[in-house]
Amino acid sequence: METRTLGVVMNGVTGRMGTRQHLVRSVLAIREQGGVTLADGSRVNLQPLLVGRNADKLSDLAARYGLEDWTTDLEGALADDDYPIYFDAQLTNVREPALRSAMEAGRHIYTEKPTAESFEGALDLARLARSTGVKNGVVHDKLFLPGFRKLKRLIDGGFFGEILSVRGEFGYWVFEGDWQAAQRPSWNYRAEDGGGIVSDMFCHWSYLLEDLFGTIDSVNAKAVTHIDKRWDEQGNEYAATADDAAYAIFEIGRTVVQFNSSWAVRVNRDELVELQVDGTRGSAVAGLHRCKVQPRALTPKPVWNPDLVEATPFREQWHEMPDNEVFDNGFKYQWEQFIRHVVDDEPNPYDLLSGARGVRLAELGLKSSAEGRRIELPELTL
Repeated sequence: METRTLGVVMNGVTGRMGTRQHLVRSVLAIREQGGVTLADGSRVNLQPLLVGRNADKLSDLAARYGLEDWTTDLEGALADDDYPIYFDAQLTNVREPALRSAMEAGRHIYTEKPTAESFEGALDLARLARSTGVKNGVVHDKLFLPGFRKLKRLIDGGFFGEILSVRGEFGYWVFEGDWQAAQRPSWNYRAEDGGGIVSDMFCHWSYLLEDLFGTIDSVNAKAVTHIDKRWDEQGNEYAATADDAAYAIFEIGRTVVQFNSSWAVRVNRDELVELQVDGTRGSAVAGLHRCKVQPRALTPKPVWNPDLVEATPFREQWHEMPDNEVFDNGFKYQWEQFIRHVVDDEPNPYDLLSGARGVRLAELGLKSSAEGRRIELPELTL
């Protein structure tokens, strides 16, 4: 079978996530395996064109991975018909105009999230995609992680019966930067630069909860800035103006979801993000890689007695789910899906409208926090 080449403009991949997950572990890994296999058995391989604002960083990155094609001229890259796909991993505040330019140039787009700084901006992008007819996709990487794929397997198999509640915990301690360097960039903690855990993580929780449990009906959130002083990459003190933690309740039909997100919490769990799902017939705890279950028939019968030291090994009463398949890198998995969507017209629900729902959830989460009330989410259509 033949192998075709498909050019991809990759903008903003000099950053840590763009380099590691999208360039190296996705696009270059696809090249190394010989391309994406299509429905007819043929393959399509990817030819990246690196784009950015810093020529030195682009040159160094290209040299490191043996690539020849890079440029600081985004307009010229979008005008090149050899590159029909545009990928964006830039900062959020410059993403929207770049996506708009790419679609107006007739390019299919695949993008990181949030897709825009505002819900209206994100919705306008979805409308533009429809009017131009370009294929479009938004990175929904957490759906393809082993732990959540196992959880999806349980849901689809009816393991839980009626799902009653979900409790999500995400986060870890991000050092302030004074005596140990921070693990995240300083702009994450400045609202004026687009930072904040709500705008960052609620876009993820939107598609994750939607895919696993259904449409989110309402949000009631409290966003806070626990640590109001941090130090940047140059060691300069700055005011942390963005929220670094959020405590939310989402309603999905009769299911109540409590979700804590924090960059000011010390980890006492098996993974950095975990969901506990409780149903009438069983429960599960899923993280990025693992998933443990406790079915109804094997549920123990705890008895409350505060006068005695608890000796029950509760964690040992759960059972590890087997992999039952080989799990590929989640980012790479979705890249392959998007390529098949472009070339084979394979269905793709993870589009700009889905991205707009994520931006809306973040926006309404912040509004809920500011106004101290529960906010319903109406059905979203173009």
